[in-house]
Amino acid sequence: MLRILLCDDHPILREGLKKILLQQADITVVEEAGSGAEMLEKCAAARFDVIILDITLPDMNGLDALKNLQARGSRAGVLVLSMHPEEQYATRALKAGASGYLQKESAPAELVTAVRRIARGGKYVTASLAEKLAFELQGADKEPHQLLSDREYQVLCLLASGRGIKEIALELGLSAPTVATYRSRVMTKLDLSSTVDLVRYALAHKLVD
Repeated sequence: MLRILLCDDHPILREGLKKILLQQADITVVEEAGSGAEMLEKCAAARFDVIILDITLPDMNGLDALKNLQARGSRAGVLVLSMHPEEQYATRALKAGASGYLQKESAPAELVTAVRRIARGGKYVTASLAEKLAFELQGADKEPHQLLSDREYQVLCLLASGRGIKEIALELGLSAPTVATYRSRVMTKLDLSSTVDLVRYALAHKLVD
């Protein structure tokens, strides 16, 4: 029996995922978590075959949660299930240690397939993401935002979605001056001169919904 932990801050979504997964004779949802900290606490106390993890959590970014799991030596496979398009976070999630990436709008059958494959130690990506990864391996030129650090990229996306420096600081658990420094680095690396330019860049590269 495959042991699953669901980590998402929306109880209604967790209920929907449970209904899909519990229809399978070989899958059981053992635990649920509504935050990154709660997920890490439950992982320290029990063993799971697969963790289904959201990117947007109330206390930490899913990428940070992934890195925490890796640092703690977790052997559970992680399927990132996010509302964000693949262009925004999929490659970064896989590099941070995820075994697969799906959007929340994916078909239930695809979710079940992904969970089973990851539980067996495999990886799961969509055909479009696999093509993107293949181009990266061939050394295709990277877009400027792909060269940003994970934290710089998080700040870029949050700024482009209309968040202010103080809001971002609160969401990421950083000081406002630190966020301002990240903003400055992003502007320099992307050769942008204003927040308006930053928003235009993000929209052009589908980094915001």
